[in-house]
Amino acid sequence: MTRWWKAKVMVLNSDARPVRTPRMPREARRKQLLEAAHQVFVAHGYHGASMDEIADVATVSKPVLYQHFPGKRELYLALLDAHLADFSDLLNDAILSTQDNQQRVLNTIATYYRYINRESQAYRLIFESDVLADELIAERIERFNSMLAESISRVVASDTDLDEAQALLVGRGLAGLAQVSARYWAGSGQQVSMDTAIDLISRLAWRGISQFPKEI
Repeated sequence: MTRWWKAKVMVLNSDARPVRTPRMPREARRKQLLEAAHQVFVAHGYHGASMDEIADVATVSKPVLYQHFPGKRELYLALLDAHLADFSDLLNDAILSTQDNQQRVLNTIATYYRYINRESQAYRLIFESDVLADELIAERIERFNSMLAESISRVVASDTDLDEAQALLVGRGLAGLAQVSARYWAGSGQQVSMDTAIDLISRLAWRGISQFPKEI
């Protein structure tokens, strides 16, 4: 057997196993593992995903994966936390982006729709997972919804004569309007353009909230 053929056989044989990536800083490795987990969870759901496949996609050994995450549930929760933090930051930026409340409503609803359109996989992991009944996951989703409603309610309370409880109820309603309408829009094949959908839902929201008496 020639040297060339021996080399070729060695390359072919080595291809049967994943090429492991070199050592990298802990935070960089954690980010890489979360990105690999995102791919696997999106493709197979929580129950269909395995730590073996996540390690293979990340091109690391299982011991390396377990050094960062003790199990699949912990890995999923870390991924969920990262997506929720990113989404929350975007929504808070929209709420604080202007002092014009009509524009604020538009910006917030636009952020919801654009996130779903741009980050559809992340959104499905957050709100359409096959493990939403899990207590820790449900708590995180509720915390996200609660924080958004509270951010909205603070603006409502400061600009109307509604009390704290009333403003929070309105905040929940507005947050729900954005979420439910955006999910329907995305799931129905986007038969209405995104810009038109944002305009319609924003006008609906503003038509309602603008009727509350202003605080003097």
